[in-house]
Amino acid sequence: MQEWKIKQKLYHKLNKDYEDDLNNVDIEITKDITFHAIRYFREKDIGWIYPSKSYMVAICYAFWIMEDYNENFYDVLNDPELLPMDPYFVPYREDSVTYNNIISVVCANNKGKLTTEGMVQDVRRYYEAEIKNGDTLSISNVTEV
Repeated sequence: MQEWKIKQKLYHKLNKDYEDDLNNVDIEITKDITFHAIRYFREKDIGWIYPSKSYMVAICYAFWIMEDYNENFYDVLNDPELLPMDPYFVPYREDSVTYNNIISVVCANNKGKLTTEGMVQDVRRYYEAEIKNGDTLSISNVTEV
């Protein structure tokens, strides 16, 4: 099992209260996934628009896992367990057209880098807690979480 996935599973076993618990917010459902996902990369505080937010978070997580753990971006984005607490998440292979449309806009003119505008820094804080949380822990002997 990949190191990032072990850390993520450990985080979810140890933490049961989440700031982004969807049971505690008003969710807007949209069919214009690409438009609203791009908004998350450019604007702050636009609410809880799904499934667009899931696409945005998945792209961010896949990008950072690629950078931090030397994983293939598309393999991570294809992982059905990438966002285990998000009922709106779909892996890349199930909607590659939408993902590609979002990626082509948010990475354009950034030399392949992820923008740090909009809600990206907020998502980064969740990523740091969830995926990078175990950086001070040694997980080399962990075989099961």
